[in-house]
Amino acid sequence: MTSLRTIRGYAFDLDGTIWAGPRLLPGAAELVADLRHAGLGVVFASNSSRYGSEALARELTRLGIRAEGREVVAAFDLTAAEVLERVGPSPLLAIGTDDLAGSLARAGHEPLPLDRWSEARAVVVGNDPRFDFDRLRAASRAVAAGAAFFAVNLDARYPVADGFDPGCGALAEAVATASRTRPIVVGKPHPRLFESAVSRLGLAASEVAMIGDSQASDIVGGKAVGMFTVWVAPHDDIPAVTRPDLAVAGLPELHRLWLRAGGRPETPGLSA
Repeated sequence: MTSLRTIRGYAFDLDGTIWAGPRLLPGAAELVADLRHAGLGVVFASNSSRYGSEALARELTRLGIRAEGREVVAAFDLTAAEVLERVGPSPLLAIGTDDLAGSLARAGHEPLPLDRWSEARAVVVGNDPRFDFDRLRAASRAVAAGAAFFAVNLDARYPVADGFDPGCGALAEAVATASRTRPIVVGKPHPRLFESAVSRLGLAASEVAMIGDSQASDIVGGKAVGMFTVWVAPHDDIPAVTRPDLAVAGLPELHRLWLRAGGRPETPGLSA
């Protein structure tokens, strides 16, 4: 039976699990340090639609958790390949950050200006701080005219230091409503991101714990590919049908449970 005692690798969600806005959440740095000191694999599995793995790794390091790009799996980085596999190199509308448009361009796609929406063979929606009526109109018209519709994720919101901001999913739903078309979703809870995290660790899915604050994305998606799931329960999450294997109030509680299950860090960051 899989338990914390038998887990050999850990995949952590970022927003709402490791950090909220510009700060680490309590216990994050200590838990990650002790897992690494015990020789266990650690990766970060993010639904981010604004930044890729290298940028997320730099932010982790800046906040106090050393990380390299290869230790981060981001939906952002998987999107260009998903579009390539489904429609090939394409002229498209990138509704998101300049980083998202750049990632798509490097993969061989051609990001178009809004006034050329009729030429788009695909529309990719990420989190876009500049989202407005013009972007909604161009994206929804392109999708309604037949362009393939991709959403990096369907997260309605994401945690920040003073509450939440609207997420990629909120924008994608606006396009979906106006175009009367559902998007192809790249990130959680769909399998690609979880399978990439497991592969990055070089373990079987049953040997890896997925730790996250969203039942609908982290827990549902992790269980679907056979991972052990740990829900870091926020007060405002809507429970999904799939139950986590373990629920904790925060990472300090998970740290204590891991130590009691036999965790043996060489340099403990938290005493039992």
